[in-house]
Amino acid sequence: MEALEAILTRRCVRSFDPTRIPPEDLLTKVAEAGTFAASGMGRQAGLIVKLYNREYRDRFAALNAQIMGSEDDPFYGAPLLFIVFADRRQATYLYDGALVMGNLMLAAHAVGLGSCWVHRAREVFATEEGKNFMQRFGIEDFYEGIGFLALGYLAGEPRLAAPRKAGFIREIR
Repeated sequence: MEALEAILTRRCVRSFDPTRIPPEDLLTKVAEAGTFAASGMGRQAGLIVKLYNREYRDRFAALNAQIMGSEDDPFYGAPLLFIVFADRRQATYLYDGALVMGNLMLAAHAVGLGSCWVHRAREVFATEEGKNFMQRFGIEDFYEGIGFLALGYLAGEPRLAAPRKAGFIREIR
């Protein structure tokens, strides 16, 4: 898929097939694309966790939903999660982590997978339980959760793009 086509056709997926697990080679390609995101001064503040464990995935869904004030699955049935963290010691950590998330979403689309950036990772990993997970995963406490990436195959048809807002681009000559 051409880069511009991927950018123009990617959409957040809010309905995943929970029974279809993407093959490892596709997940590896998606994760690798995340590692090539631009970063402030090339310092690569990001960190990607590929989460396959269903029990952990479901616990993160419960914590995220609790913070959101909902009982719905915030991961929309996705069977897998990538979790992006970034090193708070870097001045550009938030932007760097956001760029990792963007690369992951575009790469997922390019290989035929759906994805959705789900927020509240910062809040989840600020809880005692979240900190315990970070410790269990070997992630130092100077990392901050940037986002959860729900990942998998779509259940149903992809959505069409909403019209772009008027005035999105301003031209000054």
